[in-house]
Amino acid sequence: MMATAPLWIKICGMTTAAAIEAALAARVDAVGFVFAESIRRVTTSRACELAAPIRGKLRCVAVTRHPLPEEVATILAEFAPDILQTDYADLATLQLPVTLEVLPVLRAAGPLPTMLPSRALFEGPQSGTGAATDWQQASRIAARTQTVLAGGLNAENVGAAIRTVRPFGVDVSSGVEAAPAVKSVMRIAEFVAAARQAAAEIDR
Repeated sequence: MMATAPLWIKICGMTTAAAIEAALAARVDAVGFVFAESIRRVTTSRACELAAPIRGKLRCVAVTRHPLPEEVATILAEFAPDILQTDYADLATLQLPVTLEVLPVLRAAGPLPTMLPSRALFEGPQSGTGAATDWQQASRIAARTQTVLAGGLNAENVGAAIRTVRPFGVDVSSGVEAAPAVKSVMRIAEFVAAARQAAAEIDR
């Protein structure tokens, strides 16, 4: 599906105020706070502290995977995300407010629903590993629905990924880190610039 809106960009796995400032300076669309098992996992109180300067400016995404309903209830009550990101299959186990925006995750080599959601994030079997996902499969999905491409992206390959997949958006975490769980201000800026340049060069 050809998109007409500018490329949607999300920086995931926020753990520091400097990373938040860099994302804001780069004018990305969203930032992710990980509540699943991960070296980037944050508490709801820490996520609230980090998100405070960007509320109403960037979309704040709560990232989960196979959460218990009570865990999601706590995240919604204490953090109040703009978007909840979790695996597509998880949604059947959760009772969510109808007003809450959801970003379902579809995974390479995994089962796909017969009816794709109107927007989905596509990545590899495991999140946050830095391994590239299947761009060809992602391209087929992106032709059917708004697709946010994730998995192994960085400033060096995001242009090729965008030209191959033609996604609605891109999502990066380890690809903009100076060390595990520590984002690099420079790498965030480089990634966003490379992604926007590639998006501008193709007919989206």
